[in-house]
Amino acid sequence: MEQTKITVEATFSADLGKAWDFYTRPEHITNWNFASEDWQCPNAENDLQAGGKYRARMEAKDGSFGFDFEAIYDEVIPQKRLTYTMTDGRQCTTEFTDLGGATNVTTTFDAEGEHDTEMQRAGWQAILNNFKHYTETH
Repeated sequence: MEQTKITVEATFSADLGKAWDFYTRPEHITNWNFASEDWQCPNAENDLQAGGKYRARMEAKDGSFGFDFEAIYDEVIPQKRLTYTMTDGRQCTTEFTDLGGATNVTTTFDAEGEHDTEMQRAGWQAILNNFKHYTETH
């Protein structure tokens, strides 16, 4: 059975270097990597190289639920592309496009089978929108 792919994207007012740094550095990831204001990302680790591990703790602020999002990088091309495989075997690719003072970020990932694809798209888009807002305001 073919894997369903979901794509989310955002274009924002930040140069490529800033976008890359804010997307990949743990001290920034913790400020935007959540889908709604009642969630948080209290810590993140990012070994930014092929074979390196990415881990981000995601949890409800009230402590009612949380999980560790983990993946291993398959490909890292600085300021261009990140590809990783999640612990459940799904893949994700994020591409960065320099628009001359602005940046477009496009993420395509394999859907998981437990939740509706539109719910997954909305959640990942909300996280990307948080990234856009954080990057444009810091």
